[in-house]
Amino acid sequence: MPADQSDLTTEQVLSRDIPWETYMITKLISSTGLQLLRRYDKKPENYKAQLLDDLILLVVMLLCMEANPKRARLFHDKSLAEEDAYEPFLTTTIPHLNIDFFDFARLLWKGSWFAQEKSCKVLSLIVSGRSNSQGTSMSKKDITTIDDVLKGLVEWLCAQLKKPSHPSRGIPTAINCLATLLKEPLVRSSFVQADGVKFLIPLVIPASSQQSIQLLYETCLCVWLLSFYEPAIEYLATSRSLARLIDVVKGTTKEKVVRVVILTLKNLINKASFAAEMVDLEVPQLLQNLKAQAWSDEDLLEAMNQLEEGLRVNIKRLSSYDKYYQEVILGRLDWAPMHKDPIFWKENITHFEEHDFKVLRILLTILDTSSNPRTLAVACYDLSQFIQYHPAGRIIVTDLKAKDRVMKLMNHRSTEVTKNALLCIQRLFLGAKYASFLQA
Repeated sequence: MPADQSDLTTEQVLSRDIPWETYMITKLISSTGLQLLRRYDKKPENYKAQLLDDLILLVVMLLCMEANPKRARLFHDKSLAEEDAYEPFLTTTIPHLNIDFFDFARLLWKGSWFAQEKSCKVLSLIVSGRSNSQGTSMSKKDITTIDDVLKGLVEWLCAQLKKPSHPSRGIPTAINCLATLLKEPLVRSSFVQADGVKFLIPLVIPASSQQSIQLLYETCLCVWLLSFYEPAIEYLATSRSLARLIDVVKGTTKEKVVRVVILTLKNLINKASFAAEMVDLEVPQLLQNLKAQAWSDEDLLEAMNQLEEGLRVNIKRLSSYDKYYQEVILGRLDWAPMHKDPIFWKENITHFEEHDFKVLRILLTILDTSSNPRTLAVACYDLSQFIQYHPAGRIIVTDLKAKDRVMKLMNHRSTEVTKNALLCIQRLFLGAKYASFLQA
């Protein structure tokens, strides 16, 4: 040892500034380890002792409940009714840490990500264990306390999805806890009210690596849990959630991911316009491809069969003339299955003659009044279908003065509209004999 260091005391050695950041860069310690060391290094002994006690307690609680989630029920034991199990997470119980809590919840500790993460997980386990132990005998005070806890916790989780406190662990922690908490109806309600679904859906993307498979699975699990809740379904129906879920299935062979997505689709099949959207996204063909693969999970195969049957029933229902008539009357046309289904046109073409071709007249009115490109495109296409499938279709449409109206749409800004207007004009000029050679 050099002479100038031979007489160093323990106090002098401990007072030196240790380059912890260098150790983290060289991966000798983790970023969490660096954070904790900085909070511990060169602090008074009584502070360090209490800090260790509090962090150890938190970790022990988490490990205890992760090893056996049923232990979370102990926090709801009737014999402990005088104690508030949530109080340590709601109030500043360790003032020597000098940590402020989130204003919106007073639930999780600022500054220390380690403490935020562990508190979140402990609280999630405690709350999820509540339903199995409380039954229906909860007092008004119990419900109020739990409502406050859940509201703060859900708001913190939504904040993590929107702008994570930790760059790599914020979102995975939030998703992991939500996958546990969304089993609770009260949490589903709070999550939807906090606009959490908006931040969740963008995370439904195909996994690019094995490392993110678990995150993808838990994200899809959250969507599945939300598919049991009507207000959440309303948001799912207005977002690209269905297309994202289908892309996930197409991009993975992980059985648990495929299973939870198929179960979600099965839940949504009879809700809103999901059935029509599934047909448009070629889910029936996707199911055929999936069923041809080797799956070990019998529940997955059963779910596929149920979804396939649900689609078959809905396609039949969606292809009925009554459904079509209502769509035309409302003046909001979309690419529902019946528009391109040859069987629908063959079986229902005579219905178009009813009430002096009322449906055709409404389609022409739509061409004059609608500003929606999709509606205009479908109206042009339906007129072309009528020309093709009705024996006198060309004559009838000409008598109703449809040609000039359709011709005006040939210069529309939407390529979808111009494409279908062109198809209609071609069939109108060619007549039924040659119209069948033209494809949309």
